[in-house]
Amino acid sequence: MNLLEELRALDPNDPGRWPLPVRIGAVAVWFVLLSLVLCYMLVWQKQRPELQRRQAEEQQLRAEFRTKHSKAVNLEAYKQQLADIERSFGAMLRQLPGKTEVPNLLVDISQTGLAAGLEEKLFQPGPEVRKDFYAELPIKIRLTGSYHEFGEFVSGIAALPRIVTLHDIEIKPVDKNSFDQLTLDLTAKTYRYLDEEEIAAAEAERRAQEKNRRPGSRG
Repeated sequence: MNLLEELRALDPNDPGRWPLPVRIGAVAVWFVLLSLVLCYMLVWQKQRPELQRRQAEEQQLRAEFRTKHSKAVNLEAYKQQLADIERSFGAMLRQLPGKTEVPNLLVDISQTGLAAGLEEKLFQPGPEVRKDFYAELPIKIRLTGSYHEFGEFVSGIAALPRIVTLHDIEIKPVDKNSFDQLTLDLTAKTYRYLDEEEIAAAEAERRAQEKNRRPGSRG
């Protein structure tokens, strides 16, 4: 009788009568299976959350690596873009007049209207509005003339070497019986850069205001 036939002849309900080698083998198999089950329950299940956390950290680190690698590869391109932005910003900043140049700029705006053949009814500079590094100066203007002259005025403003923007534009007839003579109301805004002393003073004022707004501060 070969081994296969001996195994088939075994009575599963009476393992005590199995041959000794078979009993040893069966115990070994059960021991291995029991060890695997205990390992899964006591080790794998317990360590699984830690493994998942480590896997998530690995994915995050891989994503950070790809991002940093991409930045490192494109570093020279970023430097070139930064240089281009700085040049563009410098060119725009040079278009902003300084404090001493503003009066001449106001004269240029007024002369642009007169050169276009318009009659100036109102030219009223308003108070400055300070921003981060520049100040905005609004000017209320009222002119009378024709559409063609208004077009020349706008073209002349656009041709000025300094930045001047036009806002709140309103055109209406001078009176009910007048079609050629029109009134142009608008707000022209020009800008000037703040010098270092003005920026420092504005920053000190901002800090003082923030300090006064804090709870428990005294005015």
